[in-house]
Amino acid sequence: MRPFFLIISFFLFAFNSLLAEVRLPRLISNNMILQRDQIINIWGWAKTGEKVTVRFNNKSLSAKAGSNGKWQIAFPAMKAGGPYIMQIDADNHITLSNILLGDVWVCSGQSNMELPMSRVKPKFGQVVSASANPNIRQFDVAMRYSFRAPKEDFDSGSWVEANPESVLNFTAVGYFFAKELYEKYKVPIGLIKSAVGGSPAEAWLSEKALLRYPHFLELTRRYKDSTLVDSIKKADAQIVNSWNARLDKEDKGLRESPVWYSLDYKANDWELTQIPGYKNTNGVVWFRKEIDVPVSMTGKPALLILGAIVDRDVVYVNGKFAGSTGYQYPPRRYKLPAGLLKPGKNEIVIRVISYSGRGGFVKDKEYALQAEGQSINLQGDWQYKLGYASEPMPGGGTTFQYQPGGLFNGMIAPLLKYSIKGVIWYQGESNTGREKEYQQLFPDVIRNWRSSWKQGEFPFLFVQLANFMEVKAQPSESEWAELREAQSMALSLPNTAMAVTIDVGEWNDIHPLDKQTVGRRLSLAAQKIAYGDNGVVYSGPTYQSDTLEGNKVVIIFDNIGSGLVAKNGGLKGFAIAGADKRFVWAQARIEGNRVIVWNDEIRHPVAVRYAWADNPEGANLYNKEGLPASPFRTDAYSFNTHTLR
Repeated sequence: MRPFFLIISFFLFAFNSLLAEVRLPRLISNNMILQRDQIINIWGWAKTGEKVTVRFNNKSLSAKAGSNGKWQIAFPAMKAGGPYIMQIDADNHITLSNILLGDVWVCSGQSNMELPMSRVKPKFGQVVSASANPNIRQFDVAMRYSFRAPKEDFDSGSWVEANPESVLNFTAVGYFFAKELYEKYKVPIGLIKSAVGGSPAEAWLSEKALLRYPHFLELTRRYKDSTLVDSIKKADAQIVNSWNARLDKEDKGLRESPVWYSLDYKANDWELTQIPGYKNTNGVVWFRKEIDVPVSMTGKPALLILGAIVDRDVVYVNGKFAGSTGYQYPPRRYKLPAGLLKPGKNEIVIRVISYSGRGGFVKDKEYALQAEGQSINLQGDWQYKLGYASEPMPGGGTTFQYQPGGLFNGMIAPLLKYSIKGVIWYQGESNTGREKEYQQLFPDVIRNWRSSWKQGEFPFLFVQLANFMEVKAQPSESEWAELREAQSMALSLPNTAMAVTIDVGEWNDIHPLDKQTVGRRLSLAAQKIAYGDNGVVYSGPTYQSDTLEGNKVVIIFDNIGSGLVAKNGGLKGFAIAGADKRFVWAQARIEGNRVIVWNDEIRHPVAVRYAWADNPEGANLYNKEGLPASPFRTDAYSFNTHTLR
């Protein structure tokens, strides 16, 4: 038996030695960018009492691991520079290389911050091609939530230098922001992307901050029970999987022989429809189109562009699978291999799964087949046939990454020891409909993060919601306008700034592609708030006050820069109301830093609104520096009750 005990002892010794080795958090790694001009925290884990020595930039500091195995060293502030090497010595030795000192920005929020450069490459291909810059780097935080306790480290992640391949995973807003700052200041810029599509603001609050919101706190504490969470996830998955399985089983397009995407299938009884367009049904609808492809477009890879599809699609070309997308928002850009297209007749078949209400093809998007510098327009007549009509996909499931506190614990808490320059934030779409609550909720996110980071009132720069949805012919109430108003209220906090984007959205896409303008406007805010450049105009006109002169309302503005201008013609976007509180379009003109607003039919105006709509198309008040005015209202009507607050 003695050899057996020797073997066991050897493995126990080896295991204990492994535990004794110093371990670093994933943030502290090769290629990292550390925050200049601030204390630099380096931390990790080791065996109790183990001495850890860190050597960096001609300085050496030591610490001992506490009874919990944690250690931390704080280097004094250092100037921008690098690359440097960091040496960590204890029972083991770690060398970290290619470290820079620069400015670190946390990029957070929901999908418009998460949206990667790969999505905007069709619009900004030249920017991607010229993106090689080792001084711009990103650490990508994978989506993770936690309710039981704040996490201390991430499960994955590494620092990556920008180049034409890696930049495709960079946050697009963050990359354009970093590019602008680097070009001006030549200081390395580190981006920490920690954003989750669809996430509401409350998911980014700590449990302590949620004490102000008992209804949220109750959920956070309920989901500390991991067994309960697992059971809910399992039940939700079973319901959705059952719905999808029934579609696959009952869909005539898959049941019949030959299947509807086969080249042997004859679509003799299909009806005609127009693409882009929708079908008001739930379940599965099939679409097909025959196109003539010239010889010059064959023999090489091709690109099938299918705009955006509601909600899910599977695409076949000449009977072969060509691509699939699982939800409605991403642009459909399917790469076709060489040899798939043939001279003459080719068939495109699309299986569309509609979850609720209507399914089909989003209007005002590109639908084309491209190859060898040529393009075939795919809009117009298509055939369609119902595969299976279903009840709507069951809703009401619990999306745990959207629950209060979960993302703070999983994706922010592990960052809190890492010194940063500031935060850029793009979020709010998921809180529309709860505008009053957001007036408190969003400032609480800012306060909560600042107090948690213990770095004082660092810059917090955010994006106001872009224009979205169909344009309305007449002035009306708008939840998106009220959410924008709630966002602007956070400007009362110090070291905050807002990038107005009501002119760069897309009516048919909640994820507009022009992230360059967004990043540039955020960079202007950073130049002023974070870098102290008092000469930069960083904001468009903002409402200051109003006075009444006869039947005219005189609006005074701040942030007029070199002066107010009406872009592309006469001044538009203003609405005015009399005592009946019914808003109508108004005439408006610029006089110095004032705008005069009136409607000859309203003798006694009581309120003015500007750009007050989901999609305030035509609102064209700017300063001469090209920055748009922020939407505002002078009235105090409640959106829900239409009575004075």
